[in-house]
Amino acid sequence: MPARIVLLVTSPRLPAGLLTAAAWDVVRRHPVLAGAESELTTAVRTAGAEVTVVDGPATQALLDTVAAHGAVVWLAGPAGDESLARELGLRLAREPGLAELELMYGSWDPPGARLLDAVAVMDRLASPGGDPWKRAQTHRSLAGFLLEECYEAYDAISAGDTDALREELGDVLLQVVLHARLAEELPEGERWTVDDVAGGLVDKMVRRNPHVFADGHAGTLEEIEASWERIKRAEKARDSVLDGIALSQPALALAAKILERAGRVGLAVPPPLAESQVDPEARLGASLLATVAAAREAGLDAEAALRRAALAYADAVRAAERAADAG
Repeated sequence: MPARIVLLVTSPRLPAGLLTAAAWDVVRRHPVLAGAESELTTAVRTAGAEVTVVDGPATQALLDTVAAHGAVVWLAGPAGDESLARELGLRLAREPGLAELELMYGSWDPPGARLLDAVAVMDRLASPGGDPWKRAQTHRSLAGFLLEECYEAYDAISAGDTDALREELGDVLLQVVLHARLAEELPEGERWTVDDVAGGLVDKMVRRNPHVFADGHAGTLEEIEASWERIKRAEKARDSVLDGIALSQPALALAAKILERAGRVGLAVPPPLAESQVDPEARLGASLLATVAAAREAGLDAEAALRRAALAYADAVRAAERAADAG
């Protein structure tokens, strides 16, 4: 068998001892070198293998060890030691008889692993010695930013720009992890963490989808929606069908949601008549509400329709500005 140098790469986001069977085989069978002490070197030694921490050029140490033993394992650092792999690759390309270079993955990042990085970076930013601006924020001071980031994500969806959507959802996630980090500083009895947020979400997803996670059955989308509503009603004791509506959403969307909720339970409450109102603002409001109700009956989204008209008008204004500048 030709001499070989095994670069063992592992996920820094998993416990150090979670290695594949093949990885454990090579570290128990061959000399193991590493660039520094770490949780991984400790785990490998605990399992009975010997690890030597290299104090000096790693490439030469690896070549010396493989010449003496026929094989050697390098425990890559958290970043993967790409520069070492490049240096070794160039050396072995020039002198192929020295050894073969093998890249082995001892563990992989699970899906969602980079979320752990996001939490760790935010913890650094919001801890003493981090970013003064983030440390000075409160849930209330950040409220407007959360809305703004959600609107920007909405804009990306409306534009059909999935690359922009990915970036904007990252900004929304930033708000989530920052709010969660700030909540860790709340008084005893009020504080919570990002794990509480994620745990509550997981419980809710499982609980509200019994057709996936339990013995519930839902053959159609209508049955799934009906099941979802039944579970929500059982979870939250509400006095009104309107409880739980986000009152800070745009007025047209708010009106449509109230009409939709009332219609869901069969309540036929007619909107106020515009002509019966005593002041101009109330008459305008009643007229707009009637328009939203008519849009809903026609299967139209009043909020989206007004947004479309406003943006078209904005385009007309810009065109008029260009024409005026050209004249």
